Amino acid sequence: MSNREIFVENLVKQYAGGVTAVNDVSFQVNSGEIFGFLGPNGAGKSTTIKILTTLALPTEGQATVGGYDVVHQADQVRRIAGVALQDIGLDPLMKSLELLAMQAQLFGATRQQAKARAQELIELVRLTEAVDRRVGTYSGGMRRRLDLALALVHKPDILFLDEPTTGLDPASRRDVWQEVRRLNKELGMTIFLTTQYLEEADELAERIAIIDDGKIAKEGSPAQLKAAVGKESINLAFDNRAMAEQARSQLSDMAENIQTDRDMVRLYMSQAAQTIPAVVTRLQAANLNPISLTLTQPTLDDVFLQVTGQRLSTEDEKEKVAVG
Repeated sequence: MSNREIFVENLVKQYAGGVTAVNDVSFQVNSGEIFGFLGPNGAGKSTTIKILTTLALPTEGQATVGGYDVVHQADQVRRIAGVALQDIGLDPLMKSLELLAMQAQLFGATRQQAKARAQELIELVRLTEAVDRRVGTYSGGMRRRLDLALALVHKPDILFLDEPTTGLDPASRRDVWQEVRRLNKELGMTIFLTTQYLEEADELAERIAIIDDGKIAKEGSPAQLKAAVGKESINLAFDNRAMAEQARSQLSDMAENIQTDRDMVRLYMSQAAQTIPAVVTRLQAANLNPISLTLTQPTLDDVFLQVTGQRLSTEDEKEKVAVG
């Protein structure tokens, strides 16, 4: 099997004006692994993926994709890596088979080979019934699946997916998840995934790295990251942020870890269920009445909040500008 690993060592990316988007980042993606890369707005996710896909040059450090240096062997990287970026750029007037065949020919396939590969991919992403329609008539989910097919034209060893399900309905999102798993399991493809949906990272990724302010803040399997937060959490919702802050002050000595997010207070502890009566008694004594109280197992959302101090935004506007 070919080298399907990604190595990133002391990567730095600086922009004019002294802005450091990526600051001494190091990590490794193993061959045949689905690797999730998460971070808040402007954390450096998009910049990192641009460097790994040869769309941007690093200021310092080194990165290899499939054994090839992203700076000095960029052509080889493009030959073995497929890329489906956040913004889908599909010609609305063309048909899917035309787009796929053209892409295949750009990678050196003959006309006959390109046509055969296009048909194979159309069946793979289940767009057979839409081949006679122009791409401009496709739904969001269909366009995402076609974009994924375009990234697979040259049979890459490594696939970069930058927020592949943004804007899709739940059913279409599940379809993409199923296809990502199939590519990974059946073809042994290494998949580097950035996503704004923590549920998606939890479902798909074997390991996750969280980048914050240009640095890797946390790395591990989803189970390891969630276990580090605590086994259970008591979640208390209040009328407003001020009441939540008062509640946090009253309860701070009762939890192994405590987080406030807007009007919500979360207490993390090993035996949270048994502590609920004491929590309620303490709040009543302080005349603080929560709107609701729930008990949950930790999620990646809790991990993300603990590591970055914020929730993962549904938009990634900062990284759409040059310093992202």
